[in-house]
Amino acid sequence: MATLSVRRHNETVLRQLEPGDMIEFPRNMWYSHYAVYAGHGTVIHLSGENDGIGDGWQSNSKFSIAGEEFNKAWVKEEDFFEVAMGSRAKKNNKDHKYTPIGRGMDIVRRARAKLGEIGYSVLCKNCEHFAAWCRYGVSWSEQVDKAVTFAAVTCVVGAFVGLAMGMGRSRRNANN
Repeated sequence: MATLSVRRHNETVLRQLEPGDMIEFPRNMWYSHYAVYAGHGTVIHLSGENDGIGDGWQSNSKFSIAGEEFNKAWVKEEDFFEVAMGSRAKKNNKDHKYTPIGRGMDIVRRARAKLGEIGYSVLCKNCEHFAAWCRYGVSWSEQVDKAVTFAAVTCVVGAFVGLAMGMGRSRRNANN
């Protein structure tokens, strides 16, 4: 249940939204849920039951690459406050990176054309990919890009540390 301050914050955000805007619902420090504002207090988004929170499936599938879990998400239109689920919503159009494909209702029509579509992949078909595709015609997720970059940097740093440790051992063994 949302606190009164979160509810007031979200009411303010809702009043400022225009059809076709992307909305971000931060869930925790690692993940945000995305939707497209459809007008009249509703959003269109790719989601499973309860946005995967509290029902157990998301925690098991968000790192999966294959399996039945992907069939547990579909495009649906729901009430803004039901999707917010206590998150502090924010308008988060990515217009600095891409140009919207059309006016607000054009974006909403694209989103509505996908209602009921089933499928999910954390790497290439998540809620942010869906919202970006609706608004920009490009299936893109900044969250995935950041996670992939973080994983790549971690691997490179790990490889250099391992190499340095191996070289240090080789020098010690050569000196003995």
